[in-house]
Amino acid sequence: MLINIEWNKRIFSTDLDKPLDISIPLRSGEKNPNAYYIQAPNFEPIKGDNFIGSVALGGSVNCENLFINAHGNGTHTECVGHISKNKITINQSLKTFFTIAQLISIEAENNLITKKSVDKLLNESVESIVIRTLPNNTNKLTKNYSGNNPTFLEAELCQMLREKNIKHLLVDLPSVDAEEDEGKLSAHHAFWNYPTLPRLDATITEMIYVDDKIKDGLYLLNLQIAPLESDASPSKPVLYQLRLKN
Repeated sequence: MLINIEWNKRIFSTDLDKPLDISIPLRSGEKNPNAYYIQAPNFEPIKGDNFIGSVALGGSVNCENLFINAHGNGTHTECVGHISKNKITINQSLKTFFTIAQLISIEAENNLITKKSVDKLLNESVESIVIRTLPNNTNKLTKNYSGNNPTFLEAELCQMLREKNIKHLLVDLPSVDAEEDEGKLSAHHAFWNYPTLPRLDATITEMIYVDDKIKDGLYLLNLQIAPLESDASPSKPVLYQLRLKN
């Protein structure tokens, strides 16, 4: 399905039959990334009197209980409710699901993604930014980040993104903040402008994986979540390549 999109006084086309999925599948067991020592997901068939939710085990249907934590085991999208005293949910916060996004690839400097490194690459008009860290390899699909001080974002970078009205920030890291920061979460606070004037419609998506075949540039982003009344949801961000028509 081909569609035309008008953005920034220009017309682009894209093919909705050619999605570029940048989410990490969430599986039962240990074959997932892990952060903050959060327990692995567990999918198990429901069991009751004379019933089991597994066709392989003799049941009539497959019906599983899913034990997951959105934050620690795969691609997830979170809202300001992640750091707020008040109950704010991702289902309340994310109301539009398509934006123009820019994908950029950045190599960390001393384990840090800096304002300077992103600012020189950023298109002034986009609403979403996707950051792929270098080097980029498939171990991000199952990497254990817990206790390993993974790369994080400079708080000044997140403040700049807020000031440029970037509403959706997507990274292939377990968090935009350092693993050990005494609970400050400075980058989260800077991006959401919390508690001064919280941006209720802004989101952060962590633990994506962007294959090297996907080149830096502008894309149509479809940010998909489960309608959970929680601060975060497992998510499925999908990119569509844009082609300039005029």
